[in-house]
Amino acid sequence: MHHIDLRMTNRKKIHFEISERKILLRLFDVMLVLLALYFLSSCFQFDYFRFSIHNYYWAFVLAFYLLLFGTVFEMYNLQVAGNQFQIIKSIILTATTTVSVYLLTPVLTPSLPKNRLQILFFYATILGVLFLWRMVYQKFLASDRFYKNVLFLADDKTVDSLVDELEKADPNYKVIGYFSTKESLKKKVKLQKITLETFEDFIKKHSISEIVIANKSTDEFPVEVYDKLLFFLEKGVVIREYSQVYEMSTYRLPVQFSEKDFYKYFPFSRSNQNKLYLYAIRLFDIIVSLIGLLIGALLLPFLFIANLLGNRGPLLYTQERVGKNGIPFKIYKFRSMVTNAEANGAVFAAANDSRVTPFGKFLRKTRIDEFPQFINILKGDMAVIGPRPERPIFVNQIAEIMPFYQTRHVIKPGLTGWAQVKHSYGETIDDSLIKLQYDLYYIKNRSLFLDVNIVVKTLSTVLFFRGQ
Repeated sequence: MHHIDLRMTNRKKIHFEISERKILLRLFDVMLVLLALYFLSSCFQFDYFRFSIHNYYWAFVLAFYLLLFGTVFEMYNLQVAGNQFQIIKSIILTATTTVSVYLLTPVLTPSLPKNRLQILFFYATILGVLFLWRMVYQKFLASDRFYKNVLFLADDKTVDSLVDELEKADPNYKVIGYFSTKESLKKKVKLQKITLETFEDFIKKHSISEIVIANKSTDEFPVEVYDKLLFFLEKGVVIREYSQVYEMSTYRLPVQFSEKDFYKYFPFSRSNQNKLYLYAIRLFDIIVSLIGLLIGALLLPFLFIANLLGNRGPLLYTQERVGKNGIPFKIYKFRSMVTNAEANGAVFAAANDSRVTPFGKFLRKTRIDEFPQFINILKGDMAVIGPRPERPIFVNQIAEIMPFYQTRHVIKPGLTGWAQVKHSYGETIDDSLIKLQYDLYYIKNRSLFLDVNIVVKTLSTVLFFRGQ
């Protein structure tokens, strides 16, 4: 096999993985804000945020709030971070909430200064630093000089759709060309097609740093393709399988790509067998459900009166849903739709459903309609976190189209879940597929860290009325 001189490994194009860029954003948010406050306090003699042996811990509190609310307001969502309009909104919300909560935190933060102007400087500094750092990120780190250049091995029919999915999830992921493993005369492909003869030249010319094998089967690959892949692997080019890249980029499992080989890519999370984790989660479920029921009991008189005026019918209703291991159970909810809403048969919930009453819209926006489900959680039918339980009629319909749909029933359904915080209401079968991909990602990667992430995102939905 003829090898051209590949010195590209010595001048490899620099790029950052998704996780690396998120770490950079978080690290510089905290570091630059604290440095700016330190210099401001030194230059202007502002005692409110001065470092000392006695009050150094305020910096840790501020860093915690900054990272927490930055996550809530999606400052570390790379699509938001790369969009100038969206990031300005996110920065204002993050800085305002961080400073407000920080000022209201007793003991762990300094006493409010007599000169209230210091608070204004405190807020303006955080806002300004976050804004300037994001502008630098967009100008340099999110520019094409840091794009990851990728080569695909795929067939003509599927390559465009597979590439679109990844580039939508990661704006800095650029597929430059592809090697066709199965040609189609009828299919026009947007990407540049390369051949075995131009393989090496193309990789050198475009500083390709990753090759993605996007074929469901590699049995038909010529031996020469394997030789070239091995050669580039030795030269430092990363070679990965499509489902692995898809999962890391989208936080979903590509069940539509895996087909019958699905279980090769779906080892269950160890947390599903970890007794300590399961006991901790059950304790968390009980505590949260008791708190939720207490809040619900306090709200009940007001909800009852509002329901009489705005809903005209029973406040509480039950519905059959599919639970763990496919066992049906009765779910409790506050009614948000008109009575006899399904007189013409069951249909998927929609974003702007005409059957929802004005009071029902308020219940959905605030997620108060879900409060009775704390009874289900206390009984053990549900958990706080898990795939949302669906109705048997929808489960049967979707399972006929998606063979792996029933897999989501291996754990308890939840009040909230990864699919709920990452995707909107499912109005179509396509929406159900996307939500299934998120649910299976959660089941595969279930962990305390992911659970905390879901809880934080859910709280932001409730507190800022992002429900439907």
